[in-house]
Parts: sequence; structure tokens; C-alpha cells
Amino acid sequence: MSNRPTVAVVTGASRGAGRGIAIALGSHGCTVYVTGRSEKPADSPLPGTIYETAEAVTAAGGKGIAVRVDHAVDEEVKALFEQVEREQGGLDILVNNACALDDDLTKPGNFWEKSLGIANMLEVGLRSSYVASYYAAPIMVAAQHGMIVFTSASGSVHYVYGPVYGAHKAGMDKFAADMAVDLKPYNVAAISVWMGALKAERLKLVIESDPEKYGYLADITETPEFTGHVTWALYNDPKLMELSGQTVIGAEMGKKYGIKDEGGREPVSYRDTHDVAPREQYPFIIR
Repeated sequence: MSNRPTVAVVTGASRGAGRGIAIALGSHGCTVYVTGRSEKPADSPLPGTIYETAEAVTAAGGKGIAVRVDHAVDEEVKALFEQVEREQGGLDILVNNACALDDDLTKPGNFWEKSLGIANMLEVGLRSSYVASYYAAPIMVAAQHGMIVFTSASGSVHYVYGPVYGAHKAGMDKFAADMAVDLKPYNVAAISVWMGALKAERLKLVIESDPEKYGYLADITETPEFTGHVTWALYNDPKLMELSGQTVIGAEMGKKYGIKDEGGREPVSYRDTHDVAPREQYPFIIR
């Protein structure tokens, strides 16, 4: 390992989970590459741009570097990691968070009654996470060091919003499990983190759309920064490789590492609120 600051890439960091994770990593002194498509407010109906997030990372104590990337375009993703390696000489943390979320996702109805655009979540979300990991892995493998994180949620093991959402979350968990097998000999970890309901722009709109149905979420939300602090704790855990391949619940990791959320709150685990837990990954391997 070099004496340079820890270098991270957080995808889909204009707003929401990615923004909070990037800022939290910045608060720990990381150099954070912030990716996304929003360069100016008019680029999205939701607030936030990659430049605003990069500035917030720097203000938090790190160094934020904004890079405009369309994660549906493989060549742009490849160019991102070439830039990171060229400018920093390495990469320590990749947080796969970019995801195309269609407004129809949370609307009532069966899957065939909603917009087909929801399926884009499998392109920018699931596939894009694979592509980012594909280009990040050789950099980490060469250094015999690093961690790839997938942001996920309990929808991987129970019905939430329909089959596309579930397939995305289950796929993120499975990516972590199987990439960990390939990465293990090189001391590179892969972990999926179940985030709680996030106190971010999109959820606020969901709650406002139907307070009677979604109002309860306001009392059990996590700030996006919480997952960033959990990510930092995982990265610095001397037993990180023992966790590699697992899907962990962010709230439980918070308790393990003594991390509190905003206002001293302790997020509650899905194990307690939903009576669910990550699926077991069996050790049998076929190559």
C-alpha cells in the first residue's frame, strides 16, 4: 500500500445514497471520484449534481473529483477507471451504486401494468455494476488490495415493488458472493450491503405521494452518509477478507463498529423489522 490517501469511486453519486456515501468517505480523508450524468440542475427533476457532491466531499475533509459518466456506456466506464489509475496510481474502494430508477416503480399495479422502462434498472444498476467491477478489479488485483461494495436491500429476499427491483437486489448480492471467489487469492474483498430506507430526495417524494401508505418510513430511515461510514469501517476491518462474499445488513454493521446515525440514532436491522435475513451462499464451487 502507498502513502497516498485512500482512493474511492462512488457511482451514481449526484444524489441519494451515492452522494451520502461519497461525502462520508470524504470525511475520512478519502479522494473520491464522484460519477453520474447530472452536471447541472436541469439534468434531472431531482436536486443534485456530480459537481455539488464533489464539492461536498472536499468540504467534508477529502478530495472530491467529479467525472461525468453514463453507466450505460461501457467505454465511458472504462475511461473512468483509466483516469483513476492514471491520476492516482491505484484504487482502494469501489462502491457500485448507480441505478436507473423509473418513477413507475412504486406505482400500484402488477408488473405488466407498469412502464417497461422499469427494466432499465437491470441495465444501469445490475449490468453497470458488473462493468464497473470488471474494470476496477485488475487495478485492485495488481495491488493485492481493495474492496468492491454493492449497495443493496432486503428486496433481494422478499417482494418489493415487483420482480425487477427484486432481481436487481438479488443480483447485487450474488455479484458480491461470486466475485469474492475470484478475488480471494488477491486479497480483494467484495461485499453487498443492505441499506435501510434512505432519508434522501426520492424517498421523500414517495412518502409525499401517499403519506398514509408510506408515512411510516419517515421514522425508520437512515441517512445516506450512514452507509458511507459503514463502508469505511468495513474497509479498515483487519478481518475484512473473512467478510468477503457476504451480504451484510448495514444497521447490524453499524452496531458492530459502534457507528451511530444522525442525531445519535441506531438504525434498526431488517432482521428485526421485516423478519428477513440475507440468503446463505453455499461453498460449493464449479469452475
